[in-house]
Amino acid sequence: MNYNGKTLRHEFKYIIDRRTYQLIKGRLKGLISPDEHSINGGYHIRSLYFDDRYGSALDEKESGIMQRRKYRIRIYEKSDKLIKLERKEKFGDYISKPSATVTKDEFYSICNGECSFLLSGSKLEQDFFCEIRTKGLAPAVIVDYYREAFVCKEGNVRITFDSDLQAGMNTADIFSENIHLADCFEPGTLLLEVKYDDYIPKHISQALQAGSLTKTANSKYVLCRLKQFDIFPAAEHIPLKL
Repeated sequence: MNYNGKTLRHEFKYIIDRRTYQLIKGRLKGLISPDEHSINGGYHIRSLYFDDRYGSALDEKESGIMQRRKYRIRIYEKSDKLIKLERKEKFGDYISKPSATVTKDEFYSICNGECSFLLSGSKLEQDFFCEIRTKGLAPAVIVDYYREAFVCKEGNVRITFDSDLQAGMNTADIFSENIHLADCFEPGTLLLEVKYDDYIPKHISQALQAGSLTKTANSKYVLCRLKQFDIFPAAEHIPLKL
């Protein structure tokens, strides 16, 4: 689906228990392939999310605003080989996720507020600069978890299981070995996410039928932000620093 020049994908989320995870994963193994980036079944993801001085990204999500967006910088396996700046845009049950790559030095510059170099980058980078300057976007919380991903070319389907969700709340440095992490999922809980373009092949849809899956509006960002507030209430008003 296209909207205002953006390619949109469906996205649905479900909170599941370990038993449902094992059931669905067992069915999918014979039907679709693991993501090409998987290492021994999955990989670690760590993202630094940005929000403005009013906490708009958090408030819009909790208020159910249908069109919203938030920025994050993401790494994989705690490595600086690939550092992605992303803007996740939501349009109801549809998503768009434009991205650009930045270097480790550029990441640190952004966190220090030295981001004029973004003006010579892509449209996404220029937009990010403008929102930093006009809305006061600043590091808000680190979102850390383990992901198992499966993909299917037919329908461009992507199914992920996210576990061990933790909030990092004492630093903006996603490369630090001293991040204070706090668990955000109940024991034995995972997040199942299903993304696709226009349709899901029937055999995959059937594999996802496991009891009564209930869609959730839960966001890993929101869960981590609320955990952060529980432990450090002042974090609601003070951006993370390096």
